Amino acid sequence: MYWDIKERGIEMKALFIGGTGIISTAIVKRLVNELHWEVWMINRGNRNSVVPEGVHQIIADMNDEADVANKIKDLSFDTVCEFIGFHVEQVERDYRLFKDKTRQYIYISSASAYHKPAASYVITEGTTLANPYWQYSRDKIACEEFLMKKYREEGFPITIVRPSHTYDERNIPLGVHGKNGFWQVIKRMLAGKPVIIQGDGSSLWTATFNKDFAIGFTGLMGNRHAIGEAFHITGDETLSWNQIYATIADALGVELKPYYVSSEFLAATGDKYGYDFTGSLIGDKSVSVVFDNSKLKRAVPDMKTTVRFDQGVRIALDYILAHPEECQKDDPEFDAWCDKVIEVLERAKSEV
Repeated sequence: MYWDIKERGIEMKALFIGGTGIISTAIVKRLVNELHWEVWMINRGNRNSVVPEGVHQIIADMNDEADVANKIKDLSFDTVCEFIGFHVEQVERDYRLFKDKTRQYIYISSASAYHKPAASYVITEGTTLANPYWQYSRDKIACEEFLMKKYREEGFPITIVRPSHTYDERNIPLGVHGKNGFWQVIKRMLAGKPVIIQGDGSSLWTATFNKDFAIGFTGLMGNRHAIGEAFHITGDETLSWNQIYATIADALGVELKPYYVSSEFLAATGDKYGYDFTGSLIGDKSVSVVFDNSKLKRAVPDMKTTVRFDQGVRIALDYILAHPEECQKDDPEFDAWCDKVIEVLERAKSEV
């Protein structure tokens, strides 16, 4: 009965914990501009420039549970969306705060939680959750397990969403990059320098533009079929890493000069510099995955890929090249590390 009020023209009400990240920004814009939800955010107010007009903001630190409880004491929501919950303690806190204040709690987990390597490269929501290589993923699994336990035992209205590699107009999806993100790799391409690609570049990957992700996510909000269920949200386009890097080079109008390095070697050397390639590569991006999105499409028939990767990359590069102060963060340490890795491997080749 509750969900029928949307069809009768009564505005739906959502709260975002976070709400200003790559994924959540697109969702909030779609809710406000296209679907006409009443949207609230609770965060520290550090990125107000990306918040659409009309969004209600609660400025608070979620770690201060008593303060948050006081600020939401007179509020209730149709859907609460948790985007910055990384540890069990945080979702335990959310459970205490929202168990009587929402009819749906959507938790952002991660597709990296799926078993690495899985028995099949085709991933469904039924694929086992296990990642021995990445603590981040294991923490997400623990959060899922707590929330599903609360659903089974108490009916807490949980929906779990597992994004894979989602990007927007300010980001370029890459496999190997430094602490400052993608820009140094783009800069190497523009300078005609070789760029490191994990493995031989043939493993399969999916990169999803955030506006497409928002279609799937908003379709799960207020959706009875989503309660007690988990969904991954990705586009339908699958590319090899060679295709991903070649597409970026094509958009830049430069020749791609790939330099292939095993993920194990990258992990052994890069982790010393704080790059955590053990988790992000061996535990995620170096493993071929193709996502079966049929479960999501049954629940959200509107879900489809509207922004191909070649289109999304050009949208991003147009923005990035036009906003150097915001997006072009040099990373000389990573640049020097790339040169050193290539030099060492080339010397090893000559000495064998």
